[in-house]
Amino acid sequence: MKDTFYVTTPIYYPSGKFHIGTAYTTVLADSLKKLNQLKGKDCYLLTGTDEHGQKIQQIAEKNGKNPQEYVDEMAQMAKQLWKTMEIEYDDFIRTTDKRHEKIVQQVFEKLLAQGDIYKGKYKGKYCVPCETFFTDTQLIDGKCPDCGRDVVEMEEESYFFNMQKYADRLLKYYDEHPDFIKPDYRKTEMINNFIKPGLEDLCITRTTFNWGISVLSDPKHVVYVWLDALLNYLTALGYLSEDDTLFKKYWPANVQIVGKDIARFHLIYWPIFLMALDLPLPKTVLVHNWIMMKDGKMSKSKGNVIYPENLIERYGLDAVRYFLLREMPVSQDGIFSPEAFIERYNFDLCNDLSNLVNRTVSMVNKYFEGKVPRHKENVNDIDETFESEAKKYIEQFEAKIENFEIADSLKEIWQLISRTNKYIDETAPWKLAKEGETEKLEDSIYHLIEYIRKIAILITPFMKDTANNIFRQIGITDSKQKMRDTLKDNLDLKDVQVTSKGEPIFMRLQADEEIEYLKNIMKAN
Repeated sequence: MKDTFYVTTPIYYPSGKFHIGTAYTTVLADSLKKLNQLKGKDCYLLTGTDEHGQKIQQIAEKNGKNPQEYVDEMAQMAKQLWKTMEIEYDDFIRTTDKRHEKIVQQVFEKLLAQGDIYKGKYKGKYCVPCETFFTDTQLIDGKCPDCGRDVVEMEEESYFFNMQKYADRLLKYYDEHPDFIKPDYRKTEMINNFIKPGLEDLCITRTTFNWGISVLSDPKHVVYVWLDALLNYLTALGYLSEDDTLFKKYWPANVQIVGKDIARFHLIYWPIFLMALDLPLPKTVLVHNWIMMKDGKMSKSKGNVIYPENLIERYGLDAVRYFLLREMPVSQDGIFSPEAFIERYNFDLCNDLSNLVNRTVSMVNKYFEGKVPRHKENVNDIDETFESEAKKYIEQFEAKIENFEIADSLKEIWQLISRTNKYIDETAPWKLAKEGETEKLEDSIYHLIEYIRKIAILITPFMKDTANNIFRQIGITDSKQKMRDTLKDNLDLKDVQVTSKGEPIFMRLQADEEIEYLKNIMKAN
């Protein structure tokens, strides 16, 4: 039986069109799925939309629609974007799905019966956009600590989850499972900011609106967003349903990817819910930062919003995927700017990668009529050093991707690309051809094709179309030669024939013109 790999994104709150920051999470999840598929694992990617709550009801009414009509449109918009971005998800869960609602109701009654839920009255400050209650001490200058907006005073009858009951158990789990939270500093934030000061019991139902899942035993209550939304990771797999085959196969999740704005819900509330249900916790919750603009968060009022479709239409999907993944470091926010995007395109994709492939294919045609020389033995003085350094970059890529250091892992691939370009200059095939050094020339060209093959394998999960284009141009048609388990070896590329003419994968852009174009698009958005 194959090893399994279950990766989830948070289900997206459909309050409008998705910008590139929202798309990052799903591109990352999709890349991890594809990476693990190449390792031979049975993979499952879950995404979807979080469709209940007061904010959705208000937005729908503002647009002259009932909530269901509104969320149906938003879900279709999300699916279309993921199709455009070639996100290969296995399930798209919606919290309005009957399969989800039925299980949420069962879970509520189960937790109520075992004493984890009790009825009370809530009075406090509430942020409608974030759908979160806050204590006075959590507010920042009297405003929501998450989004900075005004909060409103609310009082209503509610059911509460007894969070404090599980606080010590959660801290113990943190200590015993160092890989549960990545990066590690997020654990410190949770402990110091929320658990040690005293974990507040969580309000999990509302009565002041009705757009939500009703409580079976007390129908005037609807289940509050976080108990409802978080359970999607289980309901999508058929937990507590007549067919729980997927749940038994894939749970616990290998990695759940979330943005820093919802870290608290996934690092505190979610594991506590699972403990109460006596279920194993996900192996890792990966918390990423935001993609920001130079002047702060994306905002239509600032004229700095950029949507994935804008970029894909003009520059291609792989360039957009590469930029998103490459610009998001583990420990800080990434920055989008027109200048940075065009620079990555021209230097990383065009100068480094595209030129490497184009030059090499041209030399194979020029010196060997398009047929890749067979590997005999290393005869160039630089070979051992080149292979040792190339192997180091591949090993460092593997180590960093295992630790979910995505931007840094891509950096290792580009170190390998740069080192392979340097190998061309060191061996100077044109000089070897002129001097009649046939054996050394064969050796040089073989190494270039072989390491371009490895580069194509490495970028496949992130830039699938580009990888396939490279495989086609260098004549790699055997699927076995595209497998990750060949990265450690140098293959005998017998009968490999490159294309008769190299084709630039990425064409250099006129920087000033494209930067101005992007700035105008952002203003128009």
